Amino acid sequence: MTKWIAIAALALVGACASSVPYGPATSDGAKGYTVLPIENNRFRITYKDNSEELARTRALRRAAEVTLERGDDWFQIVTAYTDTGELAGGGGSSVSIGGSSGSSGRSSVGVGVGIALPLGGGSSGPVEHVIEIVTAPGAKPDNPDAYAAEDVLMNLGGF
Repeated sequence: MTKWIAIAALALVGACASSVPYGPATSDGAKGYTVLPIENNRFRITYKDNSEELARTRALRRAAEVTLERGDDWFQIVTAYTDTGELAGGGGSSVSIGGSSGSSGRSSVGVGVGIALPLGGGSSGPVEHVIEIVTAPGAKPDNPDAYAAEDVLMNLGGF
């Protein structure tokens, strides 16, 4: 009986950690993309997923789609970052020491050791990859941060 409860719990955790199909976020905090126009040809694209790799890849795909929807040919990533929702040092082991003294003059010291084991790939929940892009028509400049939108879609279209 205990074995079946453990298997059911693992299946539930796995189901909660799965990715959703590529598409727009349906509400605040939902997985998927959001696009925020900043200027006429500047956009902030956010993709939220459980996997850092998928969030990055899908944000890049959405950047290419936005570029082509505008009638432009290429985009340049101006800024990019990934928010994993974890605090610095979140995970691993820790040691803590505390002390106190009672009213009878006695002192006590406590020592605790803790170990954090990340489940589901090291992230406690969805990660968010954010890129800010500038789009433009014409030939792509010789810049490592510039991407030809059609090439990106051809290579990443299945993600």
